[in-house]
Amino acid sequence: MSMRRALPYSALVLGLFGLAGRSAAAQDARIRDLVLADAAPPTRLMGYGLVTGLNGTGDRVTGGNGSRQTVQSIVNLLRRFDVEVPAEVLRTRNVAAVLVTAEVSPYLRPGGRFEVRVSSVGDAQSLRGGVLWMTPLVADAGGRPMAGAQGALIVSGGETRTVANTGSQTTARVLDGGVLEAEMPRPRAAANDRLFLKDPDLNTAVRIAAVIDSALGAPKQALVEDPGLIRLVLKDTANGSSAALAFIRDLRIRAPRTSRVTIDARSGTIVAGGDISIGEATVSHGGLTLSIGGGSGTDTTTVAGEVRMAAGASVQKVASALRALQATATEIAAIFEALRDAGAIAAEVIVR
Repeated sequence: MSMRRALPYSALVLGLFGLAGRSAAAQDARIRDLVLADAAPPTRLMGYGLVTGLNGTGDRVTGGNGSRQTVQSIVNLLRRFDVEVPAEVLRTRNVAAVLVTAEVSPYLRPGGRFEVRVSSVGDAQSLRGGVLWMTPLVADAGGRPMAGAQGALIVSGGETRTVANTGSQTTARVLDGGVLEAEMPRPRAAANDRLFLKDPDLNTAVRIAAVIDSALGAPKQALVEDPGLIRLVLKDTANGSSAALAFIRDLRIRAPRTSRVTIDARSGTIVAGGDISIGEATVSHGGLTLSIGGGSGTDTTTVAGEVRMAAGASVQKVASALRALQATATEIAAIFEALRDAGAIAAEVIVR
């Protein structure tokens, strides 16, 4: 009786593992890319600083009026270099006050670098071309500095063309702009007997468990407890559980593709995963109307703020047609959300 029960499970293991091997060139993913490195939450750091070098697009500061915190920050900065400038004579649009935030692994050591995000807190029009001045980062307001951040800003999105798109210019990133300067409070290392999926999915969890059992040559060494957790029951680990976990994390499986449309509501960037088409629907938003289906033609027709397309049009075609009508990023995001609500898109729509 036990042999009969073991046979289907072994066949499932070998079938999934073989499927992963045949698709290695195109769809393979390492288990480490699908699971969290550790269950410990990251440490969130924050700071207040200045972005300099802007081309007249900074905070509106004239003679102490406008963004007063920016004026005072500049005065305090210059004072560190023994330069005294009265606030009332400052006239500059090349500086912007910003908040700096970051998420850092609790296992990062001093000297380690990480990415920081910058967002304007004044009335700056754009941070493009700016440089973040050296900014201390703390874990709690008023706490001791844990890290510092500085560097050239990377602003996403194209050049500003309409008022509706200016918001995309007031946030930015600094790649590897943060440097840890103090020891972080580190939690006790997590147990090596659990794998937490970044995106909980039962199908993915079953695939991972099957590949682990096949690679280790014994069944039931990886047990799926729920769509987000795989518990490891490691046996005969002569080199220790850490070495076994490292081996497991380097195993490859065929990761299922998720049908997902991600839209940046600031820049208008659209990323579609999988082969996603749009069914019949009509959406009217503001002065724009999108009609999909209801006709026999396959071409796209644009007439006075209205786009007509055949059913089954791709996400890329719809986005291109809306941009041809000069739709803003916010309008495009709203239209795709309406298509999702109407059931015209069989995919997850995420607006950021």
